[in-house]
Amino acid sequence: MSPSSLALPHVAKLHAYTPGLQPTEPGWVKLNTNECPYAPSPRVAEALRREIGADGASLRLYPNPKSTPLRAAIATLHGLREENVVVGNGSDDILNLLVRAFCTRDAAAGFTLPSYSLYPVLVAIQDGRSSVLEFDRSMRLPIEKIAGSTARAFFLTSPNAPTGVAFSNRELEAILRSFQGLLVVDEAYAPFAMENAVSLLARYPNLVVVRTLSKAYALAGIRVGYALAHPEAIDLLDRVRDSYNVNRLSQAAALAALDDQPYYDGVIAKVKATRDRAVADFTSRRGWFTYPTQANFIFTEPKDARGENGAAVSKSAYSFLYSRKVLVRHFPSHALTAPFLRISVGTDDEMLVLTETLDAWLKAPVPNA
Repeated sequence: MSPSSLALPHVAKLHAYTPGLQPTEPGWVKLNTNECPYAPSPRVAEALRREIGADGASLRLYPNPKSTPLRAAIATLHGLREENVVVGNGSDDILNLLVRAFCTRDAAAGFTLPSYSLYPVLVAIQDGRSSVLEFDRSMRLPIEKIAGSTARAFFLTSPNAPTGVAFSNRELEAILRSFQGLLVVDEAYAPFAMENAVSLLARYPNLVVVRTLSKAYALAGIRVGYALAHPEAIDLLDRVRDSYNVNRLSQAAALAALDDQPYYDGVIAKVKATRDRAVADFTSRRGWFTYPTQANFIFTEPKDARGENGAAVSKSAYSFLYSRKVLVRHFPSHALTAPFLRISVGTDDEMLVLTETLDAWLKAPVPNA
């Protein structure tokens, strides 16, 4: 018997999540996975050195099983209590716990399309059922449809991925007043946005806010995320959480990062300033339709030298950038996203390389011209 023949039927048919390319050779301008373009706080490296120690003996011991000091620090950051917080191995771990705790074939997981493409993968792993609401090009939030959804848990990315469009607390409240399930607001990019949903937690026990330290805190390689919610929801997530799900070094790094908020305020301000200049370049200088982003990335619709746009044009721009070792993201599998490129905000120097490479693309011979 082969392992495939022994696998559960739904697992044998799974398609795994496809992350952005992670090149190992030097020389790439990497603007494809929304990582922070700047290093984490110097306190992070200091904390890691202390945690490891001279001989590394601490690594023989298990980490704090509930990440208790980190939970307390996160609670303080958001003006909550420790029982309102659960910590995971990245926010993906938190999303997995939510699907594990609340979603089955009889209790659907809802989400919008487009949004974070991990959601349907997590539901499929659970052999669950998805309830999908599609955005149109306006990216207006379908408030009534979400509020009336029969999904047990509805996952809403705000700011949205991949467009960067954010949804207001007024819109979220309109959903929460009527929705009978759990509304999971995935705020991976909230530090770059004008508003966030944390203040709504006190009034709505069916709200869960998910955060990550991968983006604004420059800790994508450390893998720390967390959920903020009513203590009952946190208790349920704790019941299905893997033991020791966050390692010692990750806990130490995250604590150090949260202890240096002024450093990260500066990082976030730099990213937002670079982002806004790039959006102006795409919209004003190039005349490309670009969604108003409140994230650390830009979703823009390229036009070629003939003024044409569409899926083939965005693919051409993507391929040209790739050939010059500039990585961005192209999502060809959906009609709304196919004409666009998603571009992570890099340093000013990296964005200059991007701009110059796109200028070269526009000057290159157009096939069949």
